[in-house]
Amino acid sequence: MEKLITGIHHVTALAGNPQKNLDFYTGVLGLRMVKKTVNFDAPDVYHFYYGDEAGTPGSIMTFFPYDGIQKGRHGKGMLNITTFSVPSNSLLYWEERLQRFDIDYRPAQDRFDNEGVIYFEDPDGLGLELVFNDRDSRPGWTYGNIPLEHSIKGFYSVEIWQEGYERTAGLLTEGLDHQLIAEKGNRFRFAATDAPGNYIDILCRPDALRGLGGGGTVHHLAFSTANKESQLEVRQKLTSLGHNPTPVLDRQYFESIYFREPGGVLFEVATAEPGFAIDEPKDKLGEELKLPPQYESRRDLIEKAVTPIELNLTKFK
Repeated sequence: MEKLITGIHHVTALAGNPQKNLDFYTGVLGLRMVKKTVNFDAPDVYHFYYGDEAGTPGSIMTFFPYDGIQKGRHGKGMLNITTFSVPSNSLLYWEERLQRFDIDYRPAQDRFDNEGVIYFEDPDGLGLELVFNDRDSRPGWTYGNIPLEHSIKGFYSVEIWQEGYERTAGLLTEGLDHQLIAEKGNRFRFAATDAPGNYIDILCRPDALRGLGGGGTVHHLAFSTANKESQLEVRQKLTSLGHNPTPVLDRQYFESIYFREPGGVLFEVATAEPGFAIDEPKDKLGEELKLPPQYESRRDLIEKAVTPIELNLTKFK
């Protein structure tokens, strides 16, 4: 039976200064800006989408940048670390690159088999990792500012801290087509598809404080489903299990439902269709400010409200 959930779609976080966010993710990390739009619920705030060359689900990191936002706190009930996948022979390249841009990082550590991991944070304190591995067959960005042989391929995993793993695990396995595929110490790894880009790691951290939302924290985690029909099946399944998903919401590039998992993290189920190339060609993704139809008549006001930004990768080569 084909699974309704195929893996991770995107991760959305809160940031501060838009230009610093843009410089870090496109410049330092070398992700592609695949869409520059606005928060559909607050159109005076940007919504940035970064990802691989094609804007593929499983590679999309998105941000709501609020200049001057109060900093949040990592902790229980929160997705605290987003991990990107890079080739195993890229460790020295990335250590030197992080040093070049004065980004503190923890020395590489082993996790599960053949996973070397380094931890660092973005300018707002968002927890990030690079996993060096040879399991990822996805292509990198062929003409980005990071050499192809070292470029980020997409997500590898995400890390959620909880008091205990059982309730969140129950939702993942019963409602979202995941299964437990590995465990080590207090880390429990789940996946709908056993491949880089789809791993959900739950860490049991009863000693940690509760997380607080704000700058440098994740707003929600989105799972991918094929289309509207499979999304409605997921929604019905979640409802039958006692969860309370929202009605389907149109996000222009996908459709979404949202709900809280038992530990407090906001989950989303987003459709893989129609994707980011519906309003600009693939070779021009992210170059212009794109607005949903309901805001197009307010374009002049919105463009004056958002902070001017410039995509300039020359200094990050």
